[in-house]
Amino acid sequence: MASILVLSSDEGSSVLPALSLLSHRVRTIPAQPAALVNAPTADVVIVDARNDLAGAKALCRILTTTGLSAALLVAVNEGGMPALNSEWGFDDVVLAGAGPGEVDARIRLLTTRASKESEDQMISASGVTIDEVSYQAKVNGRALDLTFKEFELLRFLAGHPQRVFTREQLLSEVWGYDYFGGTRTVDVHVRRLRAKLGDMESLIGTVRNVGYRFTVADTSDEVKEKEESEARRSSEA
Repeated sequence: MASILVLSSDEGSSVLPALSLLSHRVRTIPAQPAALVNAPTADVVIVDARNDLAGAKALCRILTTTGLSAALLVAVNEGGMPALNSEWGFDDVVLAGAGPGEVDARIRLLTTRASKESEDQMISASGVTIDEVSYQAKVNGRALDLTFKEFELLRFLAGHPQRVFTREQLLSEVWGYDYFGGTRTVDVHVRRLRAKLGDMESLIGTVRNVGYRFTVADTSDEVKEKEESEARRSSEA
């Protein structure tokens, strides 16, 4: 069962009558940009394009440019099909009169695809989790307050664990070829990033006379060290 948000001046069951025959949770809000500010989260957003094609297209573009995390489905009448193109930015389209079997299949495929893409856009290594969609990073569940470049640096290094990059390579990959600053800025950002990682600062390793790398922690060594530490505390007690 998916959570469905319908953007329309009509009830969701009017936009897609098949929804009333399915078990999905359906909520409807006005198809206006202002209504999106406090819009509830959903797995699939359905935009009503049955009557106002221009307005629906503008709404779709607003949703996609502001980083919509849900799948976007456009409901349209058959006469409006020729107006649809890639500029809308939707994930799928369905005729307003489609039956419950087709609507349910489209919703199921959209949510499955969105879940797979979400997994693909997550980097997780050595206790560090990086969400490339929301630009959030956590270390052992603790959120890191990173600047954009700090996030990009951590994402790039964590995406290539154990691989060593020179300062010039990092400058090119993270800052871009058009950046005219020196490699010193890499060292500054690494230092700041390590400070924010706290006890996990060693994840950003230095390779003398070469550059930096993201060091994958050896969990077996971590467990062994923890057990030895606990044993020492027990003997001291």
